[in-house]
Amino acid sequence: MGRNALWDRVRVVVDDAVVLASLVLLAWPVADPAQPGGPAGRIMPLLAALCLGLAVLLLDSRRGILRYITVTAALAVAGIRHVAGDLPPAATWLVLLVAGAGVLRQFLGNRIDPDRNRQQALLAQQAFRDPLTGLGNRRMFVEYAEEVLAEPARTKTAVIVVDLDGLREVNDVLGHAAGDDLLRAAADRLAVNVRANDTVARLDGDEFVVLLPGLEDEQAAVAVAERVLTELHRPLQLAGVALSIRASAGVAITDGLDGLDGVLRRADQALIRAKRDGGGVARRFDPVLFAKAEQRRLAEHDLMRGLEAGEFEVHYQPIVDLDNGGITVGVEALVRWRHPEKGLVPPALFLDLAEQLGQVPRLGGWVLEEACRQALAWQVQFPGFEMNVNLSASQLTNPKLIQEVREVLERTGLPPRDLVLELTESVALTDLVESARVLSQLKELGVRIALDDFGTGFSSLSHLSTLPVDVVKIDRSFVQAMPETGGASVAEAVLHIARTFNLSPVAEGVEDAGQAERLKDLGAGRAQGYHFARPMPAIGVTELLDKQSAEVKLEM
Repeated sequence: MGRNALWDRVRVVVDDAVVLASLVLLAWPVADPAQPGGPAGRIMPLLAALCLGLAVLLLDSRRGILRYITVTAALAVAGIRHVAGDLPPAATWLVLLVAGAGVLRQFLGNRIDPDRNRQQALLAQQAFRDPLTGLGNRRMFVEYAEEVLAEPARTKTAVIVVDLDGLREVNDVLGHAAGDDLLRAAADRLAVNVRANDTVARLDGDEFVVLLPGLEDEQAAVAVAERVLTELHRPLQLAGVALSIRASAGVAITDGLDGLDGVLRRADQALIRAKRDGGGVARRFDPVLFAKAEQRRLAEHDLMRGLEAGEFEVHYQPIVDLDNGGITVGVEALVRWRHPEKGLVPPALFLDLAEQLGQVPRLGGWVLEEACRQALAWQVQFPGFEMNVNLSASQLTNPKLIQEVREVLERTGLPPRDLVLELTESVALTDLVESARVLSQLKELGVRIALDDFGTGFSSLSHLSTLPVDVVKIDRSFVQAMPETGGASVAEAVLHIARTFNLSPVAEGVEDAGQAERLKDLGAGRAQGYHFARPMPAIGVTELLDKQSAEVKLEM
């Protein structure tokens, strides 16, 4: 048992004894030997007092208000009897006993409380102070700032978020001890370059925050931020090396509506803008840029939610054989987002965001497997039915792409020759050598490769000969530009190139019968576009294939 615990137990015993003695003192008048009733009449009141004392101790486990009432009443009654000359000598000794116990209790309290107070002070300091820099920590800042913002004021309050650029590099090159020295130096410079009533705290890692109450306008906060950065940028000696602390700052003024969380979020947005502007500068919160960033944040959250909820689906656009009466011989798989509020969202509105979030490989892998399963289902009735699936730039650079395609083909059972993987010309030419290597490995699996939007990039015939391509898809812009009454066209030139390299051409974006007939005359072979069918769910393709099959049987 520790020393403080022992003293604490002794103090509790003394407290209990004081309560019992006080109750005996209150019962003394009826227990006085001068009172009639004999010994039994005197003992019974004392026993009743002891029982009442035990009840008080049991009811008041914390020895709180009941204890003080009992002791106060006993001393008051004893004082009244003493004034009246009615206090017996034995009761006087009992009063002295209660007073002595009080002195002893105070002595014990003095032995315990200093240690306890020191422990509590130390814990409070640890809870609200950053141990590395000695500044307040996030908890201290949040509690104090919320109190400041809750007070009505005619002036403005600002928040400056300061971030040290390059702390990780200092840790990597000079070690974490030098990084800690850098943080301490930055904290010292921050503390001495703000106003007396400002509050500086370390939020996390290399990020500090300053609370500036009592401002007349936002420019005053910007001036403080710029002064702080100027001081921080002065050279500093660390581990014998002269370094400059490069820092950026974001400034925001409270609007009195969304509290501390809102102003911190706005200051963070201003800090992001400062970093985008090259760093080492202070920037004010811009509501227009913030609105765009908030819109982007919500869009990102919505997209990730949609992926987790399985709201995406695959639609298919038919590819027809122009030389065989426009019969559908394959489809191109196209992803769509079935949004619960916005309805069917086209890929142009979400694929760029998905690419930036690194979700296209995940989404593309799902589309590939869904499309291959569906193609195999169609092949039960229509053998050799082809499935075209697009590859993005991030998929092409995915080191697991070959393995993923192989596993999808194995799981679904689709013959590799009936899978056509499409990539745009611009994607293929990003890294021609690497693209050729990956596409060659894909062709080894037995799949075919199509070059989409051919002619829109900056390809040359040498590039076309380098890439292991089987199909070229003529861009819709060339199809739309074909003259209605003959004459040379880019589409015709692309078809000539395809025949030269023994590639299968597919014309995209065919919108009317005239274009379809013209492409047929030019020997395009296959085409797709709204003239034949729009992208549709799998059940729509199934109905289209059944209808075409019935028409063929009738013609036979």
